[in-house]
Amino acid sequence: MKSETITRTVIEARNLDLTFQTNDGPVHALKDVNLDINQGDFVSFIGPSGCGKTTFLRCIAALETPTGGSLSVNGMTADEARRKRAYGYVFQAAGLYPWRTIAKNIKLPLEIMGYSREEQEKRVDDALALVDLKGFGQKFPWQLSGGMQQRASIARALAFDADLLLMDEPFGALDEIVRDHLNEQLLQLWASTGKTIGFVTHSIPEAVYLSTKIVVMSPRPGRITDVIESPLPKERPLDIRDTPEFIEIAHRVREGLRAGHGA
Repeated sequence: MKSETITRTVIEARNLDLTFQTNDGPVHALKDVNLDINQGDFVSFIGPSGCGKTTFLRCIAALETPTGGSLSVNGMTADEARRKRAYGYVFQAAGLYPWRTIAKNIKLPLEIMGYSREEQEKRVDDALALVDLKGFGQKFPWQLSGGMQQRASIARALAFDADLLLMDEPFGALDEIVRDHLNEQLLQLWASTGKTIGFVTHSIPEAVYLSTKIVVMSPRPGRITDVIESPLPKERPLDIRDTPEFIEIAHRVREGLRAGHGA
Protein backbone atom coordinates (compact mmCIF):
# COMPACT_ATOMS: atom_id res chain seq x y z
CA MET A 1 0.00 0.00 0.00
CA LYS A 2 1.43 3.37 -1.04
CA SER A 3 1.88 5.87 1.82
CA GLU A 4 0.69 9.43 1.25
CA THR A 5 3.10 12.32 1.62
CA ILE A 6 1.65 15.05 3.81
CA THR A 7 2.80 18.53 2.78
CA ARG A 8 3.11 20.95 5.68
CA THR A 9 2.46 24.64 5.11
CA VAL A 10 5.28 26.73 6.59
CA ILE A 11 4.14 30.24 5.56
CA GLU A 12 0.49 31.19 5.08
CA ALA A 13 -0.46 34.76 4.12
CA ARG A 14 -4.09 35.79 3.66
CA ASN A 15 -5.12 39.24 2.37
CA LEU A 16 -1.95 40.68 3.87
CA ASP A 17 -1.67 44.47 3.86
CA LEU A 18 1.03 46.77 5.19
CA THR A 19 0.75 50.55 5.13
CA PHE A 20 3.51 52.79 6.49
CA GLN A 21 2.48 56.18 7.87
CA THR A 22 4.94 58.88 6.79
CA ASN A 23 5.08 62.69 6.94
CA ASP A 24 4.09 62.73 3.25
CA GLY A 25 1.08 60.49 3.85
CA PRO A 26 0.48 56.72 3.87
CA VAL A 27 2.71 54.40 1.82
CA HIS A 28 1.01 51.16 0.78
CA ALA A 29 3.86 48.65 0.79
CA LEU A 30 1.78 45.44 0.50
CA LYS A 31 -1.80 44.90 -0.63
CA ASP A 32 -3.94 41.73 -0.58
CA VAL A 33 -0.98 39.33 -0.56
CA ASN A 34 -2.13 35.68 -0.54
CA LEU A 35 0.54 32.98 -0.56
CA ASP A 36 1.31 29.49 0.76
CA ILE A 37 4.89 28.28 1.12
CA ASN A 38 5.24 24.58 1.85
CA GLN A 39 7.94 22.64 3.65
CA GLY A 40 10.98 22.15 1.42
CA ASP A 41 9.97 24.83 -1.11
CA PHE A 42 12.58 27.19 -2.54
CA VAL A 43 10.57 30.35 -3.21
CA SER A 44 12.03 33.40 -4.94
CA PHE A 45 10.40 36.83 -4.78
CA ILE A 46 11.10 39.05 -7.77
CA GLY A 47 9.86 42.48 -8.78
CA PRO A 48 11.02 46.08 -9.24
CA SER A 49 12.55 48.08 -6.40
CA GLY A 50 9.91 49.18 -3.91
CA CYS A 51 7.47 46.37 -4.75
CA GLY A 52 7.45 44.92 -1.23
CA LYS A 53 9.67 41.83 -1.70
CA THR A 54 11.91 42.60 1.26
CA THR A 55 8.98 44.00 3.25
CA PHE A 56 7.14 40.67 2.92
CA LEU A 57 10.26 38.78 4.02
CA ARG A 58 10.58 41.14 6.99
CA CYS A 59 6.93 40.49 7.91
CA ILE A 60 7.66 36.74 8.00
CA ALA A 61 10.62 37.51 10.29
CA ALA A 62 8.47 39.80 12.51
CA LEU A 63 10.74 42.73 11.64
CA GLU A 64 7.69 44.55 10.24
CA THR A 65 4.08 44.34 11.46
CA PRO A 66 1.28 43.99 8.87
CA THR A 67 -1.63 46.40 9.17
CA GLY A 68 -4.21 44.01 7.75
CA GLY A 69 -4.86 40.36 6.93
CA SER A 70 -3.17 37.38 8.56
CA LEU A 71 0.25 35.72 8.47
CA SER A 72 1.35 32.48 10.10
CA VAL A 73 4.82 30.89 10.31
CA ASN A 74 4.86 27.20 11.25
CA GLY A 75 1.29 27.61 12.50
CA MET A 76 2.27 30.47 14.84
CA THR A 77 2.19 34.23 14.56
CA ALA A 78 5.36 35.69 13.04
CA ASP A 79 6.28 37.12 16.45
CA GLU A 80 5.91 33.74 18.17
CA ALA A 81 8.03 32.14 15.43
CA ARG A 82 10.72 34.79 15.96
CA ARG A 83 10.79 34.11 19.73
CA LYS A 84 11.08 30.37 19.03
CA ARG A 85 13.90 31.12 16.55
CA ALA A 86 12.06 29.35 13.74
CA TYR A 87 14.17 30.91 10.97
CA GLY A 88 17.64 32.07 9.99
CA TYR A 89 17.94 35.42 8.17
CA VAL A 90 20.63 36.39 5.65
CA PHE A 91 20.78 40.11 4.81
CA GLN A 92 22.03 41.83 1.64
CA ALA A 93 25.35 42.65 3.33
CA ALA A 94 27.23 39.92 5.20
CA GLY A 95 27.15 41.99 8.42
CA LEU A 96 30.10 40.21 10.04
CA TYR A 97 31.82 41.81 13.03
CA PRO A 98 35.38 42.67 11.88
CA TRP A 99 36.88 42.11 15.36
CA ARG A 100 35.53 38.54 15.60
CA THR A 101 36.90 35.59 13.65
CA ILE A 102 34.61 33.82 11.20
CA ALA A 103 34.01 31.04 13.74
CA LYS A 104 33.18 33.56 16.46
CA ASN A 105 30.81 35.42 14.13
CA ILE A 106 28.96 32.16 13.47
CA LYS A 107 29.01 31.40 17.19
CA LEU A 108 27.37 34.67 18.20
CA PRO A 109 23.69 33.58 17.97
CA LEU A 110 24.61 30.30 19.67
CA GLU A 111 26.20 32.21 22.55
CA ILE A 112 23.08 34.38 22.87
CA MET A 113 20.86 31.27 22.83
CA GLY A 114 22.91 29.66 25.62
CA TYR A 115 24.31 26.60 23.87
CA SER A 116 27.13 24.81 25.68
CA ARG A 117 30.68 25.47 24.48
CA GLU A 118 30.93 21.92 23.09
CA GLU A 119 27.66 22.28 21.18
CA GLN A 120 28.76 25.67 19.84
CA GLU A 121 31.99 24.19 18.47
CA LYS A 122 30.15 21.30 16.82
CA ARG A 123 27.52 23.53 15.22
CA VAL A 124 30.13 25.99 13.94
CA ASP A 125 32.15 23.14 12.39
CA ASP A 126 29.01 21.70 10.77
CA ALA A 127 27.91 25.09 9.42
CA LEU A 128 31.38 25.86 7.99
CA ALA A 129 31.37 22.47 6.24
CA LEU A 130 27.91 23.14 4.76
CA VAL A 131 29.09 26.35 3.08
CA ASP A 132 32.50 24.94 2.07
CA LEU A 133 34.50 27.16 4.48
CA LYS A 134 36.16 24.46 6.55
CA GLY A 135 39.60 25.68 7.60
CA PHE A 136 38.61 29.37 7.52
CA GLY A 137 37.11 29.61 11.00
CA GLN A 138 40.13 31.44 12.48
CA LYS A 139 40.29 34.03 9.70
CA PHE A 140 38.85 37.51 10.15
CA PRO A 141 36.19 38.83 7.75
CA TRP A 142 38.61 41.27 6.09
CA GLN A 143 40.82 38.31 5.13
CA LEU A 144 38.02 36.75 3.03
CA SER A 145 36.58 37.68 -0.37
CA GLY A 146 33.07 39.13 -0.62
CA GLY A 147 31.65 35.78 -1.71
CA MET A 148 33.31 33.95 1.19
CA GLN A 149 32.00 36.56 3.63
CA GLN A 150 28.48 36.00 2.35
CA ARG A 151 28.91 32.24 2.76
CA ALA A 152 30.00 32.88 6.35
CA SER A 153 26.83 34.93 6.83
CA ILE A 154 24.79 31.97 5.52
CA ALA A 155 26.68 29.66 7.91
CA ARG A 156 25.72 31.93 10.82
CA ALA A 157 22.05 31.67 9.79
CA LEU A 158 22.37 27.88 9.53
CA ALA A 159 24.19 27.35 12.83
CA PHE A 160 21.11 26.92 15.03
CA ASP A 161 19.49 24.66 12.40
CA ALA A 162 16.13 26.39 11.86
CA ASP A 163 13.97 24.75 9.21
CA LEU A 164 13.30 28.09 7.48
CA LEU A 165 15.97 30.23 5.81
CA LEU A 166 15.08 33.80 4.72
CA MET A 167 17.53 35.43 2.30
CA ASP A 168 17.26 39.08 1.25
CA GLU A 169 19.16 39.46 -2.04
CA PRO A 170 22.32 37.93 -0.54
CA PHE A 171 24.30 37.80 -3.82
CA GLY A 172 23.22 41.11 -5.36
CA ALA A 173 26.54 42.90 -4.79
CA LEU A 174 28.71 40.08 -6.18
CA ASP A 175 30.07 39.71 -9.70
CA GLU A 176 28.38 37.26 -12.06
CA ILE A 177 31.02 34.52 -11.85
CA VAL A 178 30.98 34.46 -8.03
CA ARG A 179 27.19 34.70 -8.05
CA ASP A 180 26.87 31.68 -10.36
CA HIS A 181 29.16 29.66 -8.08
CA LEU A 182 27.19 30.62 -4.96
CA ASN A 183 23.90 29.81 -6.71
CA GLU A 184 25.23 26.30 -7.38
CA GLN A 185 26.38 25.96 -3.76
CA LEU A 186 23.06 27.22 -2.42
CA LEU A 187 21.16 24.61 -4.45
CA GLN A 188 23.46 21.91 -3.08
CA LEU A 189 22.94 23.19 0.47
CA TRP A 190 19.15 23.24 -0.03
CA ALA A 191 19.21 19.67 -1.40
CA SER A 192 21.33 18.40 1.49
CA THR A 193 19.40 20.11 4.31
CA GLY A 194 15.80 20.04 3.03
CA LYS A 195 15.20 23.52 4.41
CA THR A 196 12.43 25.83 3.25
CA ILE A 197 13.96 28.93 1.64
CA GLY A 198 12.48 32.36 0.92
CA PHE A 199 14.79 34.31 -1.39
CA VAL A 200 14.56 37.91 -2.62
CA THR A 201 16.24 38.77 -5.93
CA HIS A 202 16.16 41.27 -8.81
CA SER A 203 17.65 38.72 -11.23
CA ILE A 204 15.32 36.73 -13.49
CA PRO A 205 17.94 34.01 -14.30
CA GLU A 206 18.76 33.63 -10.59
CA ALA A 207 15.08 33.30 -9.64
CA VAL A 208 14.41 30.70 -12.34
CA TYR A 209 17.61 28.74 -11.65
CA LEU A 210 17.11 28.44 -7.90
CA SER A 211 13.40 28.12 -7.32
CA THR A 212 10.64 25.56 -7.08
CA LYS A 213 8.23 28.51 -7.00
CA ILE A 214 8.69 32.08 -8.31
CA VAL A 215 6.53 34.85 -6.88
CA VAL A 216 6.29 37.86 -9.23
CA MET A 217 5.35 41.15 -7.55
CA SER A 218 4.07 44.47 -8.91
CA PRO A 219 5.23 48.01 -8.15
CA ARG A 220 3.77 49.65 -5.05
CA PRO A 221 1.34 48.80 -3.64
CA GLY A 222 3.11 45.44 -3.63
CA ARG A 223 0.82 42.72 -4.98
CA ILE A 224 1.46 39.25 -6.33
CA THR A 225 0.85 39.22 -10.08
CA ASP A 226 1.92 35.61 -10.75
CA VAL A 227 3.08 32.50 -8.89
CA ILE A 228 5.04 30.17 -11.16
CA GLU A 229 5.56 26.54 -10.15
CA SER A 230 8.84 25.46 -11.75
CA PRO A 231 8.84 22.20 -13.76
CA LEU A 232 12.67 22.07 -13.71
CA PRO A 233 14.31 19.07 -11.99
CA LYS A 234 15.95 19.53 -8.58
CA GLU A 235 19.34 18.66 -10.10
CA ARG A 236 20.25 21.82 -12.05
CA PRO A 237 23.62 22.30 -13.71
CA LEU A 238 24.28 25.90 -14.75
CA ASP A 239 23.84 25.07 -18.43
CA ILE A 240 20.17 24.28 -17.75
CA ARG A 241 19.78 28.02 -18.37
CA ASP A 242 20.24 27.37 -22.09
CA THR A 243 17.31 24.91 -22.31
CA PRO A 244 13.92 25.79 -23.85
CA GLU A 245 12.18 24.98 -20.53
CA PHE A 246 14.31 27.49 -18.62
CA ILE A 247 13.90 30.18 -21.29
CA GLU A 248 10.11 29.65 -21.28
CA ILE A 249 9.88 30.18 -17.49
CA ALA A 250 12.13 33.26 -17.70
CA HIS A 251 9.84 34.64 -20.42
CA ARG A 252 6.79 34.13 -18.19
CA VAL A 253 8.53 35.94 -15.30
CA ARG A 254 9.42 38.83 -17.63
CA GLU A 255 5.83 39.03 -18.89
CA GLY A 256 4.58 39.01 -15.29
CA LEU A 257 6.86 41.91 -14.42
CA ARG A 258 5.66 43.86 -17.48
CA ALA A 259 2.02 43.17 -16.61
CA GLY A 260 2.63 44.37 -13.07
CA HIS A 261 4.00 47.67 -14.38
CA GLY A 262 0.91 48.10 -16.52
CA ALA A 263 -1.55 47.31 -13.70
